[in-house]
Amino acid sequence: MKPPERTSTSVRISRRIERLSADSAFVVLARAQALEARGINVMHLEIGEPCFETPQNICEAGRQSISEGLTRYCNSQGIVSLREEIALEVQRSRGVKIPIERIIVGSGAKPLIFFTIIALLEDGDEAVYPAPLFPVFQSAVAFSGARPVPVPLRENLDFRFDMDELRGRITPQTKLIILNSPHNPTGGVLTAEDVAEIASLARERDLIVLSDEVYDHMYYEEPPASIMALKGMDERTVLVSGFSKTYAMTGWRLGYSVMPDWLVEPVVRLINSSVSCTPQFVQMAGLEALTGPQGDSAEMMRILKERRDLMIQGLNQIPGMTCRTPRGAFYAFPNISRLGMTSSELATLLLEEGGVATLPGTAFGPEGEGYLRLCFSTSEENIRESLRRIREVVSSLVAD
Repeated sequence: MKPPERTSTSVRISRRIERLSADSAFVVLARAQALEARGINVMHLEIGEPCFETPQNICEAGRQSISEGLTRYCNSQGIVSLREEIALEVQRSRGVKIPIERIIVGSGAKPLIFFTIIALLEDGDEAVYPAPLFPVFQSAVAFSGARPVPVPLRENLDFRFDMDELRGRITPQTKLIILNSPHNPTGGVLTAEDVAEIASLARERDLIVLSDEVYDHMYYEEPPASIMALKGMDERTVLVSGFSKTYAMTGWRLGYSVMPDWLVEPVVRLINSSVSCTPQFVQMAGLEALTGPQGDSAEMMRILKERRDLMIQGLNQIPGMTCRTPRGAFYAFPNISRLGMTSSELATLLLEEGGVATLPGTAFGPEGEGYLRLCFSTSEENIRESLRRIREVVSSLVAD
C-alpha cells in the first residue's frame, strides 16, 4: 500500500482512505467526454444506467411533493408510508412478510451496502464475495478492517459459483457472504439450487448474507431466486434493492434494505451521522413508483431484451470474441482473451481508435481480466454502430 499523500501542511491523509477504490466507470466517462470536447464522436457503453427517462408519473409525484413543502428533515430510517409499500413489494416478489421496523430507506443502494458492511465487520473478520465484483463490496470490506475473500464466478457455469469452491473459501473467521444476483458486471443469475445451497451453508456456519438484489426486476427468463425467501433466512439476510434500475431513477438516489432487527439501529445511526435522512420528496417519488402504473418498466424490459439479443449476436460474430447471453441486468461481458491484449489495453484502444467507451473487466477486480463490460441500455442505432466500430478495431488485431 502506498503511503498516504502529504497535504500542504504536515497532516497526512488517513491510511484507511487508501482502502477505498474509485468507480472506474466515471474515470472512463471523463476520458470519453474529453475526446468529445475535441469533436470526436463517442459511443457510450461504460456507464451502468438505463437510457430511459424516469416515468412521468414518478417525476410528477416528486414535483408535487416539493410544491407541498416536503423539503424538510424526516425520519432517518425512511418515511412510514414508503416503508409500508416496500414491505408489500417484498411480500409480493419474495413471499416474505416483513415488519416495517426492519426496513431502512437510504440515498441509493450503495450506501446501504457500505453501511451494512461497516456495521457488521471489524478487524479479524472475513467476508466472501463474487468476483468479478461491484467495487463497493471489496472497498467496504477492506475499509472495515476485515479481509476481503473473492470467490470467482465461472464463465463455464454462466458466471455462477462453483459451490465446492465457495464452500472451500469459508473459514472460522468468515462472518459474511455477499451475493449479487442478477450480477454486475456479468449478467449472471444464481439458480434456485445455488441459492438453496448457499442458504444451507449460511445456516450451517452461522453466517450473515448480504444479498444485493438491485437488478431484481431486470431479468429475461424466470425471476431470480431470493435467498431471503428461504426458510430461516430472513433473520440472517440483509436484502438491498432500490429504484435506480427498475424505474430509471439513478440520479434520484433512492434505495432500501431489509435486515435483521438487531442490525437496524446501527445502520440507521450511520445514516443519521452521515447524511441525516433521504429527502422526503424523493421518497414520495419512490412511493409513486411502487404504487403507480408499472407499464413503463415492463416496456423497458421488453426493449432491453431486444437490445441484449442484438448486442450478444453481434459480439459473437466478431473474430476473437465470445459472449455468453446474460440472464439479468443490462450488461454484456464478452471474453476477449484470444485477442492477445489485456482488457485495459483493449478498452483504451477501443476508446481512442474506435470511439467506443467500454470498461475493462479489471475495473471489477483482477478476476475480470480477459473480459470487457458493455452496457447495452442504449439505442439500437448506437449498439449497431458500436458493434461496427468494435469489429473494425478488433479485425485489425486479428489480421496482425
